Amino acid sequence: MNSELAIKLYVAIKENLIKTKKDFWDNFFNKENVEKINISEKYRQEILSNKINLICFFDKDFPFPSNNISKKDMPFLFAYKGDIKLLSQTNKNVAVIGVTSPLNSVIDRERKFVEILAKNDMNVISGLAKGCDAIAHKTCLNNGGKTVAFLPSTLNKIYPFENKKLAERIEKNGGLIITEYVTEPKDKFEIIKRFISRDRLQAMYVKAVILTASFSKGNGDSGARHAMQKAKCLNVQRYVLYNEKTDSNNKMFDLNKEQIDDGATILTEKNIKKNIFIQFCYITRCTQLVQMIDFLMCFTYR
Repeated sequence: MNSELAIKLYVAIKENLIKTKKDFWDNFFNKENVEKINISEKYRQEILSNKINLICFFDKDFPFPSNNISKKDMPFLFAYKGDIKLLSQTNKNVAVIGVTSPLNSVIDRERKFVEILAKNDMNVISGLAKGCDAIAHKTCLNNGGKTVAFLPSTLNKIYPFENKKLAERIEKNGGLIITEYVTEPKDKFEIIKRFISRDRLQAMYVKAVILTASFSKGNGDSGARHAMQKAKCLNVQRYVLYNEKTDSNNKMFDLNKEQIDDGATILTEKNIKKNIFIQFCYITRCTQLVQMIDFLMCFTYR
């Protein structure tokens, strides 16, 4: 059951009362202002007919990131289908990202470590994109794991369209499809911005980010760098696939090399078990109320 506050924020976005996160923090962070928003029946029917679940910043079960997040990054409304509780399992969540057109050799390597993650009860987080993202989701599902897909699109127009069936499979198998967006982008610039914004979320709700392969900026598919940059800012563990003998002259691993120079760790089966599984212990998280207080304190002093 969607809360009235979440529905009101949905309406505020639909009616262009909230165009940016700044609009929310400036005008609707006060719950009383949200409560004043009128909800027309068409929006209730729209949410109901599309089977959309909503959760907002004011809801007690809202999944707050485990790290201190600035206002410009902090989500305030999610539309989703599936198990929202997966986002709060930060100590079990691992993001797996990479290029949209990986070589077969890269695919084989990715499948091997994702299989290890899934079989050891890790939740695999990715962005439902073609290539490495889709491989991560599918491999996790094929090995009985739970996976989360952060979308750069609305739930009504899954992007990319060819992964719509995959999104349905993720939800059906106890996973989560989730997005910040409830309206369609106005132009190509907003589309690009949404991809970058989606990438940041992959780093905000995980204990570690694993980069399978990616080109450096300006030399091909380099979207993964946004998630890696955010992971560094949030002190999230960063791992990359890299073999000096086979990858040193392969441009598809240029971002991986840059990340290693910037402090990321080369992923091996040994350090998956030693550094990830041991550190992914089941730590009792703070209550949502305490987390909200922490965020409010953080925002107060930024």
